[in-house]
Amino acid sequence: MSLKYTFSYFIPLLLWQLTASGCNRANPQAAGPQMLPAPLVTVAKAQKQDVPLYLDEIGKSGGSESVTVTPQVGGRITERHFQDGADLTKGALLFVIDPRPYQAQLDSARASLAQAKAALALAKAHFARDEELVGSKAISKQDYDTKKNTVDVDLAQVESAEAALETAKLNLEYCYIHSPIEGRAGARLVDVGNVVQANTTGLLLIQRLDPIYADFTVTEGDLPQVQKEMSRGSLKTLVRLPSDPENRARSGRLTFLDNAVQNGTGTVNLRATMSNPDHHFWPGQFVNVRLVLATQKNAVLIPNQATQISQKGPFVYVVKPDGTADIRPVTLGQRQGDNVVITQGVTAGENVIVTGQMTVPPGGKVRVDTGVAPVPGGAPADAGTK
Repeated sequence: MSLKYTFSYFIPLLLWQLTASGCNRANPQAAGPQMLPAPLVTVAKAQKQDVPLYLDEIGKSGGSESVTVTPQVGGRITERHFQDGADLTKGALLFVIDPRPYQAQLDSARASLAQAKAALALAKAHFARDEELVGSKAISKQDYDTKKNTVDVDLAQVESAEAALETAKLNLEYCYIHSPIEGRAGARLVDVGNVVQANTTGLLLIQRLDPIYADFTVTEGDLPQVQKEMSRGSLKTLVRLPSDPENRARSGRLTFLDNAVQNGTGTVNLRATMSNPDHHFWPGQFVNVRLVLATQKNAVLIPNQATQISQKGPFVYVVKPDGTADIRPVTLGQRQGDNVVITQGVTAGENVIVTGQMTVPPGGKVRVDTGVAPVPGGAPADAGTK
């Protein structure tokens, strides 16, 4: 680089430095650090509220009644009276098995009964005549006993024929297969023309969807508390699909507690029952089950968004009446929707910072945004803190 070029480069720089130095001497404040405004934050007032104590578990829904329809007589399917997936009423006709062989058996049983009754009537008539003569010794005692025995045998034959007739009637009724419960039909397992065997061939699965069950488990460590609360009355459950928001959970009752802890898993099976008129829940679906054990009185709630985590544990910023931010270590309780219970560190009525924590220095001044003030339960926060 030439001397001429170097000199021409430094002359403007020197003039700029001298000018800047003169300006700073004329205005000393311009040379000092700029004061930043207090960070803008939103706050929420800690609220006191009764909240549930609960266990959150994963469960599976199932029909409250489930029946696999099987025929009680064998034969060929001649009719089908439902559509796959139809909602069935109790007693609805489902299938018809060819009734002709069973109608013939019924007719034969009726004829046999009539024959047995005729034989009984004749035997009774003969016995009645001989009974009048037995006292006069016109017949022997052996003949009398023989005819009396004939009456008894014919009477037994009549009773046997009546029983055979009832069996034939039942078999004919079994040809017409009706739904044993109210529920939803699955896919049929046989078609018209199939030959089925009695008490062997499955025809259709029907499940009752309202009410519906939610089966789930709890650990053996939680079992004593569950048993304790069950002894005080029926426990409430809140059941929802994993894709449902928490406010869409459906209320139910704990209706079953198994009598043993499962080997290997250390868990015990429980069952909740809830109404399902809209068929929102479907058998076989995974569900989220909240078992409500008790109610915690006067719990302190703040938005979960207000909590922060450090190496020493969770903490929150509390805005004091003088407008400064106080850092508070807290002990967290259970989540309650978008809020969380604070068991130690914050008292009801104090304002906690919900947004803007990253720019807040401990003990520093803050400005409260009065336009947005979330608070547990939806109530407006106290905007008076400046």
